[in-house]
Amino acid sequence: MSAVEVLASVDIIALRLAPDTQVLQVLLNRREREPHAGQWALPGVIVNGRTPDNSLDAAAERVLSEKAKVTPRHMEQVGTEGNAFRDPRGWSLSTYYLALLDPLQPIEAPQLAFFDLDSVLGRKVLLPFDHALLIERARDRLAAKTVYSNLPLYLVPEKFTVLDALTAVQACLGQPVNNTSLRKRLERMKALGWVEDTGERNQPRLGRPQQLFRHTPQTQRVFMFERSLLPEGAGA
Repeated sequence: MSAVEVLASVDIIALRLAPDTQVLQVLLNRREREPHAGQWALPGVIVNGRTPDNSLDAAAERVLSEKAKVTPRHMEQVGTEGNAFRDPRGWSLSTYYLALLDPLQPIEAPQLAFFDLDSVLGRKVLLPFDHALLIERARDRLAAKTVYSNLPLYLVPEKFTVLDALTAVQACLGQPVNNTSLRKRLERMKALGWVEDTGERNQPRLGRPQQLFRHTPQTQRVFMFERSLLPEGAGA
């Protein structure tokens, strides 16, 4: 790469709730090319004048469909990071996206795997470039929007209980949440058509049957609440 070139990429932080442990996991791709061949990294693509994408959003969708081979329930751009040190090839920048996935969506490509988010952020899994930083900022975005929006519901199963929603919210925030406050939020969304009662109940091994709901977004925009989910003075 010459001194006048800037390497531009689109990278995806795709998160899901682990079906067994209910903790957040991030999807990583084992790199096939240098630099850092063989290391786990965020799935992404280089964007330049020869790529078929007409926009950054289109490039992000291509990463998910062709490289990550997943279909997100929600995706949004988080930001752009660029400098002369993040890539050994020279000056580079990355526009990175947060994607939220169905917890039961299968991953079949051998070069893809889910890793616990806390392990990645705790540097137990070392990533190349500045991908750990990008993941940390996407996690902060998710936590900040969780207190005012319906983002955690994009992480629950197709049919979910109040407990499923509570688990997703707490995973996104990293702290406990009042059950009553969450129930009120679900009732608010139900009244506006964003959540529906399926009329079904599940039967846990212990306890009473639980009502099953379905998340039914009315637009591609995120549902926003007027008040924070957390008590006054509590931070995300």
